[in-house]
Amino acid sequence: MDSFISWLNEIIWSPVLVYFILGVGLFYSIVTRFFHIRYVKEMIKLTFSGNGSKAGVSSFQALSMSIGSRVGIGNIAGVATAITLGGPGAIFWMWVMAFFSASTAFIETTLAQIYKVKQDDEYRGGTPYYIGKGLKLEWFAAIFAIVTMISMTILVPGIQVNTIALSLEGAFGINPVITGSFLVLLLAAVIFGGVKRIAKTAEIIVPVMAISYIVICIIILLANFTEIPNVISLIYSSAINPDATFGGIIGSAIAWGVQRGAFSNAAGFGSETFESGAAEVSHPVKQGLVQALSVYITTLIICSATAFMVIITGMYNVELENGTTVVNNIGGVEAGSSNVQLAVESVIPGLGGPFVAIAIFFFAFTSLITYSYKAETSLAYINRNRKVKVTWPLTVLKFGLLITVFYNSTNSASLAWGFGDLGFGVMAWLNMIAILFLTKPALKALKDYEMQRKQGKDPVFKPSKLGIKNADFWEEEYDSKEEISSKEEQVSKKERKII
Repeated sequence: MDSFISWLNEIIWSPVLVYFILGVGLFYSIVTRFFHIRYVKEMIKLTFSGNGSKAGVSSFQALSMSIGSRVGIGNIAGVATAITLGGPGAIFWMWVMAFFSASTAFIETTLAQIYKVKQDDEYRGGTPYYIGKGLKLEWFAAIFAIVTMISMTILVPGIQVNTIALSLEGAFGINPVITGSFLVLLLAAVIFGGVKRIAKTAEIIVPVMAISYIVICIIILLANFTEIPNVISLIYSSAINPDATFGGIIGSAIAWGVQRGAFSNAAGFGSETFESGAAEVSHPVKQGLVQALSVYITTLIICSATAFMVIITGMYNVELENGTTVVNNIGGVEAGSSNVQLAVESVIPGLGGPFVAIAIFFFAFTSLITYSYKAETSLAYINRNRKVKVTWPLTVLKFGLLITVFYNSTNSASLAWGFGDLGFGVMAWLNMIAILFLTKPALKALKDYEMQRKQGKDPVFKPSKLGIKNADFWEEEYDSKEEISSKEEQVSKKERKII
């Protein structure tokens, strides 16, 4: 099975996909006039503005759910693996990937908002919805929805679960079977509570864990602050001007930097569009800007924190694809979370194993709960036209995820990573092809947002004025709200005149 999955991943994650991801990001950066540089302040402001409703969640809750999904094992074990197989230069390409991918995240999130719907009294949106409504390709949308359900329920969760089990066993000696059982019970308590409970859980866990992780990183860097310039120089030189040591792996640096960078922020995969579709905003671009910020947080901040801890303490090896060791600082340590544990341990003895194990647990757990939501929304898309509501398929999906979680707590680590790469790789191909054909409505929305801001308005989206069709929610639901609000304001003015 390992060899078959590896063979599939070699096809799906060929250099073509690597350069396709970078190319799409570069294209959207240019056509949006590098909005992700111009609007950084706006991104931060929008993140903490707006509230949720009975039907939707706030921008911050949507961001927390998305970061909870993005910030997982890829930000810890994935970064260490990229350094091992691509050298320190892989981190530079991870940064390049994040910079351009912020624009890709903006486009797909804006599309998720444009084509979202109100279904079963909840906002629903995401890749299947904008493929079905924007491209009018129901069969393509159904394929993506099915792929997402399989990926989020069976293929991708194994990475998170397996790493949780291994890290807790290494740090505290906890049997993986016990870890798997505990995860199943905890996960069930959250996912059977619906989107609101998922959003609330992510909103609490994500900021606390991310800040704690950054604090430990700062301590590690302060303990080795004189080496910081050397680390930056090493990352840059081994990526752009490789010396004799890293000269043979520049191709690997690009490939692993982009692949693990893509895995850490998932921009372009379509997997982060579902939470965004549930956000309560007055204009699609607002949530697009918020989600672009999440790419910066996950890759430029959290992944960089991991990379700097590992490199500055020297707790890494570098290996060629043929197995030849280029740098051998820590012997035969398997690439992954062990590198980060050793890095923390070298500065704060006794803390490395426990801290990294706990960080992995919370980062990975928030990923798991959001996977359930993505699968649920994909199923909702397939069942959207049913006159009679059928609940058993959703129950099957949730129990399927719980079974996958328990099984992967004792599964092979290499097989778990292989399945995860396979699921995300297929989603990336399908989603990026779709958004390229939907570039026009996303750019129209951005132009409209910028024009309203220049006029001093709080932007409100009216798709009919922009020639965007099938944006049913905005054409009906939001317009009706605006009409009611206008009538209430007129009544209020009349009452004030009478008084």
